[in-house]
Amino acid sequence: MDRKEMYKATGKLIAKAWVDAQFKAKLMADPASVLRAEGFSIPEGMRIDVFENTDERIYLVIPKKPDQLSDEELDIAAAEGQNDVFCSCDFY
Repeated sequence: MDRKEMYKATGKLIAKAWVDAQFKAKLMADPASVLRAEGFSIPEGMRIDVFENTDERIYLVIPKKPDQLSDEELDIAAAEGQNDVFCSCDFY
């Protein structure tokens, strides 16, 4: 799944969780299974935590630091605010 497809699939997943309380509950309880069923590639043994922002709490996720990042990739991430450049996991 390329980045554009990932954004679209993630947006659909979030929208589905907003309108379907049962789906949201299952996603929060067993995210890996739900994500696999929705077409995401999740390695066996990968732990996934799902959090929901509230009026009182917002979660900031700091992606895993890549082994290597070129100056050009760093410039792109800083200029566009796309910190997903740093994530090298199969989930994306």
